[in-house]
Amino acid sequence: MATLIYLHGFQSSGRSAKACLLGEYLSRHHPGITYLRPTLPDTPLQAWDMICRLIASALPQGEVGLVGSSLGGFWSTCASERFGLQAVVINPAVHPQYLLSRFLGPQINPYTGVHYALLPEHIQQLASLDVATLQHPERFWLLQQQGDEVLDYRQACAYYAAGRVTLEAGGNHAFIGFEHYCPEIVRFFNI
Repeated sequence: MATLIYLHGFQSSGRSAKACLLGEYLSRHHPGITYLRPTLPDTPLQAWDMICRLIASALPQGEVGLVGSSLGGFWSTCASERFGLQAVVINPAVHPQYLLSRFLGPQINPYTGVHYALLPEHIQQLASLDVATLQHPERFWLLQQQGDEVLDYRQACAYYAAGRVTLEAGGNHAFIGFEHYCPEIVRFFNI
């Protein structure tokens, strides 16, 4: 049995719009695919631990594919390289330790209401998990919109250049029109 795992971004949850859109598509057209969209802990090591445990429990059941948006793209990249999995990354955060260092201090996740503090050690944890250069770029499909107002699309295009790249003009960080890619995402994983 195949499993798709959707990994959400910073200050988001497994109930994000793209996670829901992919879930609706899968339930209608591919009900045999197990779909997991966890709400990750807000701090890096706890999130990474959850991701690794989910993948480890899914692998014995069959093929596993990863879909990650923003910081979830970073998590998908780390997990792909560690476990040898294919990943679709949507407007991904490349080297997020640099971006998130601007958000140090008290935080409230708007989806979950959880209060926490983003601390310097969390930035160091992200840096320690970061994959400097992809060892297997052929496992990745980058879905990127140039109009991303949060992340510089050029970083992702350069980082994932040796993989499959879909670059759209316009759009935004939420990735307008994501639902149109759901069938092709399933085909990418060949499940």
